[in-house]
Amino acid sequence: MKLSILDQAPITKGNTAADALIKAEELAVLGDELGYERMWMAEHHGTSAYASSAPEITAAHLAAKTKNIRIGTGGVMMMHYSPLKLAEVFKTLSAFAPGRIDFGMGRAPGGDQFSIYALSEGRPPMVHNMYEKFDTALQLINDEVPEIELYNRTIATPSNVVLPESWLLGSSGNSAVEAGRRGAGYSFAQFFNGQLSKPILDAYKNNFEPSAFMEKPEITVSYMVTAADTKEEAEFEAKPQDIWRLQFMKGRSGQLLTPEEAQDFPLTEMDRIKIHEGRKLHLVGSAKEVAAQLQDEQIKYGFDEAMICSIPHSQEARLNVYKLLAKELF
Repeated sequence: MKLSILDQAPITKGNTAADALIKAEELAVLGDELGYERMWMAEHHGTSAYASSAPEITAAHLAAKTKNIRIGTGGVMMMHYSPLKLAEVFKTLSAFAPGRIDFGMGRAPGGDQFSIYALSEGRPPMVHNMYEKFDTALQLINDEVPEIELYNRTIATPSNVVLPESWLLGSSGNSAVEAGRRGAGYSFAQFFNGQLSKPILDAYKNNFEPSAFMEKPEITVSYMVTAADTKEEAEFEAKPQDIWRLQFMKGRSGQLLTPEEAQDFPLTEMDRIKIHEGRKLHLVGSAKEVAAQLQDEQIKYGFDEAMICSIPHSQEARLNVYKLLAKELF
């Protein structure tokens, strides 16, 4: 099974945002050494929980620090940016790291209403034309002349670079169809809603049309994972993430607790039920158990690659997740 990495640069308790970005670099270097396929940085705004607000800049740094692993965004939030700017950013990245860059695009805002309006300089957010913007960005990246007049009188530089792979992030049948029609890869966010299904992935495959960016359909599925040598150790490391998600559902967010603090966190019976239900979004267990589940789901749903997002509190425990899974699945 091919494995890849999704990182949000989590700012765990006792660490700074700068620490989180340095740890992203350490993770990229390890993923490169272990043989992971790609590493993507997410985009988050207006939060003290994650430091990954400029994934395209982090991607440039990570590409310079690694040799073989593909580097990209998972993803840039299209609503905030001009297609021309995105095209020029990713063509520049690809000029520096030809054959190793992924242009991953998402349609979510990546932040709350205050950050959304700040990013749009107070203008109403442009949320109804994101597939058109994606089309325009792809045309500009491929040195084509877009149909939209606003963009057909300029070029996106640098020209004539190795094309990045293009990917559309999603969690629904609609996004799967749109990705296929554009000849883009499809990345399903299983950790977002836990609603992965074979019909959704089949819809992508059935609508796929080869493009300059991708000759055949490619599917990654993103999982939140906490794995360790034993299930008990994994449960210990997973509890801060369980509590963070619980608090987020209640409209509260902040830094991840330490595992020790999480053990003493007061939980109601309803809280425990919600944590249990949330496990369909968060795979927790020994490395052997998690690896077996990933293999079973690959057979069941028919995807190509599992993308792992893991947020134990300590960097040692986090890196160990990726080491253990590589040992089981490579």
